[in-house]
Amino acid sequence: MKENVKDVVKEKYAEIAEQNAGSCCAPGCCGPQILEISMIGDDYDKIEGHIDEADLGLGCGIPTEYADIKSGDTVLDLGSGAGNDAFIASKLAGPSGYVIGVDMTSQMIDRANINKEKFKFTNVEFRLGEIEALPVQDDSVNVILSNCVLNLVPDKIKAFSEIYRVLKPGGHFCISDVVIVGELPEGFKKSAELYAGCISGAITRDEYIGIIKQVGFAEVQIPKEKRIVIPEELYERYLSGDEKEKLLNSGFGIFSVTVKALKK
Repeated sequence: MKENVKDVVKEKYAEIAEQNAGSCCAPGCCGPQILEISMIGDDYDKIEGHIDEADLGLGCGIPTEYADIKSGDTVLDLGSGAGNDAFIASKLAGPSGYVIGVDMTSQMIDRANINKEKFKFTNVEFRLGEIEALPVQDDSVNVILSNCVLNLVPDKIKAFSEIYRVLKPGGHFCISDVVIVGELPEGFKKSAELYAGCISGAITRDEYIGIIKQVGFAEVQIPKEKRIVIPEELYERYLSGDEKEKLLNSGFGIFSVTVKALKK
């Protein structure tokens, strides 16, 4: 099952990487067209290092905003896509810093490298790999970023264990991701396209924070949180009228959160 999920995600994001347009077709991505997340898009235009060609509209936040990246830091971007957050991080880390982007989709790595060469980034490297088995040495990274990717990983305990492994003592992560409050309806859980779209792979906020603490991280914070508006068409596509009414009365919600934590 886990490998099938990975195949679905790889196929979808390979398709996005090969598209000329940056936006993604609903309902198969985390972009603003389907989930109406207002924390992405125009906000990125104001950030040094932002490149339109590298911004595919797939994020659910701006993790660099709270990442406290300092000059000289080694930064790791998980699910780096076409390089958007990695390039912003490279400006923050400066010439003495270094940024590694990891993505499991070869088409994304190719696109990121094209952008790297075109815009002459010399302190950025992109590696093909999976978050559950990072191609990165132990205790080698100061800061880890990720943007709407951990919800796509089936084994989240393994993923956060790998994040812990590669961070230096005193290092930290800053991750923007999708979590839920309440119980995800069965109609959403069974959809492969909603998995690739960051919904059906999401876990509850409490479970998410619990995994982070279980792995060993300290000083867990949520500096930013926003409710995601669920488009009416998703209810109509995946739920019956009774299921929708029950869901709306249950207090259920989908949220974009930015989470920080420290490896002591």
